[in-house]
Amino acid sequence: MVLNDKTANGTIIGRTLLIDQDNEYVINQRTEIISPKETFDSNFAYTVLNGPFREKVKRIVQGGTQIYVNYPAVSNLNLELPKIEEQKKIGSFFKQLDNLITQNEHKLDLLKQLKQAYLQKIFSQELRFAGFSDTWQQRKLGETHTYFTDGNYGESYPSASDMSDKRHGVPFLRGSDFSNGYLDSSNANYIKQEKHNELTSGHIKQDDIILVVRGSLGTLGYATKENEGWNINSQLAILRTNKLEISGFFLIQYLLGNTGQREILSRYTGTALKQLPIKQMKDISVPIPNIAEQEKIGSLFKQFDNLITLNQQKLNLLKKQKQAFLKKMFI
Repeated sequence: MVLNDKTANGTIIGRTLLIDQDNEYVINQRTEIISPKETFDSNFAYTVLNGPFREKVKRIVQGGTQIYVNYPAVSNLNLELPKIEEQKKIGSFFKQLDNLITQNEHKLDLLKQLKQAYLQKIFSQELRFAGFSDTWQQRKLGETHTYFTDGNYGESYPSASDMSDKRHGVPFLRGSDFSNGYLDSSNANYIKQEKHNELTSGHIKQDDIILVVRGSLGTLGYATKENEGWNINSQLAILRTNKLEISGFFLIQYLLGNTGQREILSRYTGTALKQLPIKQMKDISVPIPNIAEQEKIGSLFKQFDNLITLNQQKLNLLKKQKQAFLKKMFI
C-alpha cells in the first residue's frame, strides 16, 4: 500500500510513502491510498511514484495559497509499466539503495548527536584531557582582544554592476552559504575583484569565525585556509580572535554547542527581522582554558568534523547515484 500526499506545500506535494499492509493506519484528507494490484509491484510503485511520476504530478497542481492535486487528474496520467518480473527486480534494486541511504543518514545523525554530547561534556568541564586541571576563565568576548567587523559597507555596498561569476569573481557570502559549521561557496554570489579590493573590512582570514547576524539565527562557519580572501555581505559578521588568547577553532566549537547557541540566540534583537548587533556579540560569555588545552579540544572536534564531512559526502554520492539510476531507467 502506498500513501500519496495530495495537498501540501510545493516541497512535499506528491510525496509517496510505502507502508506495511499488515498494520492499520488512519489517513487525513490530504492523503490518498494507492493499492497496487498483482500486475504492479509495491516496491516498483514506490520507486516510480516517488521519482519520475512525481514530476508529472507537480505539473498538474492547482490552487493558490494552498496548492493541491486533483485525484482524478492524477489517475489520468500515463505510466509505462514493464512486466511484473522486471518490476520486482527494479523495485528490489531501489529498495536496497534506499536502505543504504537510510543507514547512512542514521549514521550521520548519530555522529552529529555524539559530537553535541561531547561538546556539552567538554565545555561543562565534565570531561578534561589528562594533564589539564587549571580553572578556565569565564570572560565576555568584548573583554578579550577579539576583533569584530560586519558586511555593512554603506554607500560602497556592491550593486548589480559589481557582481561577477565564479571564474572571475570573489565569493560574496550570504547567510545561506554555510554547511555543518564551515563556509560553503557552492551556491554563493560573486563580486568583481575591484569591488572586493575596495571592501577590505570584510576580507576573510584563516581561523576567522563567520556569524549570521541577520536572518538564520545562530548560524556560524569556520574559515579554513581555502576560504582566505573571500568577502561577506550585510547578513554576516566576522569574529577574529587573538591567537595567543583564543583559538578561533576552539571558540566556534563552543558557539556551536548548546550553551554557545543559547548565548547567541538570547542576544538577538528585533521582531520581524531578528538581528545580532556587534554590541550584543561582545556581551557573549565564553570559557577560556589555556592555549594548549584549547588545541587538544580543537583536535578532538576536528576529528568529529572530518568524520561528519566524509559521511555527508558518502550520503550525497549515494543520493546522486540513485538519481542517475532513476534517470537511466525511467527517462
